[in-house]
Amino acid sequence: MPTPHIRAERGQIADRVIMPGDPRRAERIATEYLDDAELVTDVRGILGFTGTWEGRRVTAMASGMGAPSITIYATELAREYGVTQIVRVGTAGGMSTAVGVRDVIIATGAHTDSSMTASRIPGVRFSHVPDFALASAAVAEASRLGGDATVHAGTVFTSDHFYLERPELSAALTAHGTLAVEMEAAALYAVGAAERIRTLAVVTVSDHLLTGESMTSDERESQFDAAVRIALAL
Repeated sequence: MPTPHIRAERGQIADRVIMPGDPRRAERIATEYLDDAELVTDVRGILGFTGTWEGRRVTAMASGMGAPSITIYATELAREYGVTQIVRVGTAGGMSTAVGVRDVIIATGAHTDSSMTASRIPGVRFSHVPDFALASAAVAEASRLGGDATVHAGTVFTSDHFYLERPELSAALTAHGTLAVEMEAAALYAVGAAERIRTLAVVTVSDHLLTGESMTSDERESQFDAAVRIALAL
């Protein structure tokens, strides 16, 4: 049965999902990487396509922006469609001098100040971490890609704000090794823990808070090949 936010029937969504935020990125993944991809959901403009990659069924489906949105879709995919693995492939803003624009980050942890997970277990500061096996496999795949991309493994900061400037917070986070800021990883990791599914975020640095360098909107859609290849190999 379709859910309030996904119109696919049972069996139309694969157990492995690649999840960008942008519906156009989901469509690009489907058309450029998957064989025999078919549109299976388009509720509220959130596109999802199921096809095959190297003989394995994969669904590429958007999450929308922010923690509430990815929480809704990831939860429904796990509970209603039997999805066992979700890998977010999105963009992030570089915070550390250790990363540059177009670099890829495998998020081994996600700090957040969002109330989305602060209220999940009252009295507990929840730890947002991916599935260890997925993260390890992603690091191994990144090594296999070699010079095709600069890949880092480390923590990110999941924020509810896109435009709010908090230089002191950014400085404190980078002093503790945080590589980039984005808007979904912590929420996805919390769903993974709650629903007992494998989750991971593999993000491409699209702009940098320190240097001001930034990809164009077209580049944000197209220049994420390394992240997608890592995600598909998992």
